[in-house]
Amino acid sequence: MKLQAVLFDLDGVVTDTAKYHFIAWRNMAKRIGITIDSDFNESLKGIERMQSLERILVHGGREQAYSQEEKERLAREKNDEYVSLLAGLTPEDTYPGIQELLHELRERRIPAVIASASKNAPLILEALRLNEYFHAIVDPGGIPGKPAPDIFLQAAKLAGADPAGCVGIEDSQAGIEAIKAAGMYAVGIGQAGILGPSGADLICSSTKELTLQHLLVSAGMET
Repeated sequence: MKLQAVLFDLDGVVTDTAKYHFIAWRNMAKRIGITIDSDFNESLKGIERMQSLERILVHGGREQAYSQEEKERLAREKNDEYVSLLAGLTPEDTYPGIQELLHELRERRIPAVIASASKNAPLILEALRLNEYFHAIVDPGGIPGKPAPDIFLQAAKLAGADPAGCVGIEDSQAGIEAIKAAGMYAVGIGQAGILGPSGADLICSSTKELTLQHLLVSAGMET
């Protein structure tokens, strides 16, 4: 099987914006009397904005306290603070090995696509100066969130690729489940114990391990 595309989650794979998500969610939750910590924040990885808000409200026992309009306002407030925090991102915030992998993919004319629940992906890639390396960015609006496979299937479609010829890279349990449900080769970033029983085909402790050769050998694919 030829490697036809590599599909990247963004937060925790290309760069670390999870810390900014946590700060913004923590501050929003505090304003409405809910306390969240970094351990709880792990459960929000790979989850889109409104789903994350619902989890926070359930965690604080306030799931019935707000109308849909009020929930949307809370989510906007969180996102506004998150975007302001992103102003500090620079190319140096790109994870080790990612730019080198993207360069290899471009040299071999293998499309790289962002498959992230983040609606701020274009802004983040611009700050990291990585836009030119990506064939496409999936618009997550209206697409069922991970662990549903839809966002990865859409990424494969944008790349003109057969899902079976795609490698997906994720750092969350929900993301790995989404990749596998899409019928793709799944690469997990992180410690096996943290990722849990993810079902990842390959687990890399660091993005430094993400060379094109490593992906090809592990997945049994060729260019």
